[in-house]
Amino acid sequence: MHTIYLDNNATTRVDPKVFEAIKPYFTELYGNPSSMHRFGGQVGGKIREARDQVAHFLGCDAREIIFTSCGSESDNTAIRSALEAFPEKKHIITTAVEHPAILSLCTHLEKKKGYEVTYLSTDEHGRLDLEEYKQAFRPDTAIVSVMWANNETGNIYPIEKMAHIARENGVIFHTDAVQAVGKVDINLSAIPVDMLSLSGHKLHAPKGVGALYVRKGLAFHPFLIGGHQERGRRAGTENTTGIVALGKACELAQTNMEAENTTVKALRDRLETGILQAIPHTRVNGDPENRLPNTTNISFGYVEGEAILLMMDQVGICASSGSACTSGSLEPSHVLMAMNVPFTFAHGSIRFSLSRFTTQEDIDFVLQTMPSLIENLRTLSPFSEEKEAPAITKRFAK
Repeated sequence: MHTIYLDNNATTRVDPKVFEAIKPYFTELYGNPSSMHRFGGQVGGKIREARDQVAHFLGCDAREIIFTSCGSESDNTAIRSALEAFPEKKHIITTAVEHPAILSLCTHLEKKKGYEVTYLSTDEHGRLDLEEYKQAFRPDTAIVSVMWANNETGNIYPIEKMAHIARENGVIFHTDAVQAVGKVDINLSAIPVDMLSLSGHKLHAPKGVGALYVRKGLAFHPFLIGGHQERGRRAGTENTTGIVALGKACELAQTNMEAENTTVKALRDRLETGILQAIPHTRVNGDPENRLPNTTNISFGYVEGEAILLMMDQVGICASSGSACTSGSLEPSHVLMAMNVPFTFAHGSIRFSLSRFTTQEDIDFVLQTMPSLIENLRTLSPFSEEKEAPAITKRFAK
């Protein structure tokens, strides 16, 4: 059975060019990059090249890049570093729609360390209120952490404006750009972002590598303490293959940025429009004007997302539910609930996320398959057009 992979916000296929670039570092060039001998030294040189590639892609200095193991480590390092730099400050600003890498850490800091966290709200399209944001600052605010783009809806947030406001208030600004990198033009030399997290496997590098940008001159405290690697800012022998891959992936992402915003966006729009036209009681969740070009989050009323995913899997289509069904919970997505999406629609939400490897044939197959799939599930649902449904659900039905 052919696999239609539309779950690229979860992880991406390693680009064959990236794979070719890293193969020698498994079996031939396996020296420790910190070694004094030339065999290891040549690997150290390749890491420097990868650091230059990442820095060039982000518009910053190579010395401002710290390689990590993933986006979550980068996020944890950024927030913990800011709190350690300003131990007298006990307040954090973030949003209610962040990735668990931020939300779970903030909850931990509240419960275990006595910090106070302001969670910015959103409107029904997932947009932030900048006036609420301006009012959230306090004299003891240590850091603001706001994602550049939402992993579930694809919403793009006004990071440049928010970073300027944080700078005016003398507060460190961090952004989790894991979903934005490779799809949104980022030039860190032009905006006052202090720290930025990214992850390799979201842009066609392997899992297990990430990076943290730290603006030059910013007080920094390492999360992992030990060896001298990364100029003493992140201990542990470097993940050579991952780092080389990340450098190559950034180079390729720069080349493919236009295609992401034209070709991939056109496929996303065709998928979205086709589903909305063919299937009644559907709605798109998110900001219609500011979204990632590869993402659409669609709610199918009167049916559960978990059941949709299982049926899609039977025909080879991979996507994600907007709810936490896959983790065994029946609670809908915290992102959609923050947007006040009606419960029965939030429960039936599916995130389709495309990549530059998605084809026209993939989209055609999904459009041919989804109408009958949803129709069959609705015949089994306790709610339908003919049956009584919660009033709040009817209000949003198309």
